[in-house]
Amino acid sequence: MAYRGGCAAFALLAAFAFDAFGAPPPDFTDVVKRSTSVVVNISSTGKAGRLASDAASGDDEEDEERIDEGSDSLGTGIIIAADGYLLTNQHVVENADEIIVRLADRRELPARVVGSDARTDLAVLKVEAQGLPTAALGQSDALDVGEWVLAIGSPFGFEQSVTAGIVSAKGRSLPTEPYVAYIQTDVPINPGNSGGPLINMKGEVVGINSQIFSQTGGYMGLSFAIPIETAVDVAQQIRAHGKVSRGWVGVLVQPVNRDLAESFGLDAPRGALVSKVFDGGPAAAAGVRPGDIVTSFDGRPIVVSSALPPLVGQLSPGRQVPLVLLRGGREERLSVHIAELPEGDPLAAATPHPDVPERAANRLGLRLGPVPPDLARLLGLGSGGALVEAVDNDRATRAGLRQGDVLSMLNGNPLEGPEAFDRAVEGLPTGRALALLVLRRSGPAYLALRIP
Repeated sequence: MAYRGGCAAFALLAAFAFDAFGAPPPDFTDVVKRSTSVVVNISSTGKAGRLASDAASGDDEEDEERIDEGSDSLGTGIIIAADGYLLTNQHVVENADEIIVRLADRRELPARVVGSDARTDLAVLKVEAQGLPTAALGQSDALDVGEWVLAIGSPFGFEQSVTAGIVSAKGRSLPTEPYVAYIQTDVPINPGNSGGPLINMKGEVVGINSQIFSQTGGYMGLSFAIPIETAVDVAQQIRAHGKVSRGWVGVLVQPVNRDLAESFGLDAPRGALVSKVFDGGPAAAAGVRPGDIVTSFDGRPIVVSSALPPLVGQLSPGRQVPLVLLRGGREERLSVHIAELPEGDPLAAATPHPDVPERAANRLGLRLGPVPPDLARLLGLGSGGALVEAVDNDRATRAGLRQGDVLSMLNGNPLEGPEAFDRAVEGLPTGRALALLVLRRSGPAYLALRIP
């Protein structure tokens, strides 16, 4: 009786949901029938490499799983050309000695890597076949948040598994891949789904499932897919040139929070705050300065800082584009030349912590000292600045300041030294928001701190 009562209650709830929303739950069967033929299972054998565990949490060392010599890595891919070109994630085939692709008709074919791109985690494969069905490609820009989407893949080796969910957000930026504006969904993704398609209700591929954000290593409701436009552009460049070229203007940017907006005289947080301008880069030649806030790039408004790197990266080197920024509360219009993104990472690792001498803390709870010459050269600091030797205040810690930071600017003005900083802070009113430009070996950043 309890079982029947439960069924009745469920039926009542379903009927209520039908009446409340005016439509039945979606039926994915037609979409799946039209889509499965273009989805392939990929298995690779080779040297130790990253498994398709897809963890995108903050600690790479803990979340990254590795496979031993000779073990298998399972993933998914889609057919993008009838003559045997496939698209998948790079980490599915990374360091592989042998790659086997299983088609929907159960044929198994050896594959070779045509090329790959680490910055987007994409790879193009080739199998020797003709007349293959190809994926219908949609437009990720046309997706609406809340729209139904589904994934097809091989989670834990269970081929052609279908899961469904909705688009949770668009244009998401992850710390490790700033040049991809990810589609966030709640579609269940597990190891083996990597490289598989994200499909809309028209049966069109709108993304390549790539990562999950997890604190356990398993699915926790946050999945990320590479927009299909990005994936196709990467695939076309790899096939045509064997590599991927991206635009570069030579700046590092960061978000503008409420306190930073106040310290820069903005009515609300918006734009991309320039924390570093690389010497000799296009932005430096155009006149961009640290502390500028980019509000428009190439005619497109920049509301959040994460929107800027993908816009720059998708441009072809050689173009000249307009740039609108705020400087000292006034709007400036510049023109910047797009260069090619250099190979490698221009930033080094974390800043080492110096020995802490006994100095008195200032009004903000910071113990400051002069910047050692070798550290100043490493950070590109010409003169002045103040080294944070200790942080004795919870407010400063919460703002992000830490031992080893070098303070180079206060509210847009260069710091001549620790004494100059202490004098400037002593003369400011209580509650005033400060904008501090902090230099670290991992990169510069603006931090906001209020006078207690």
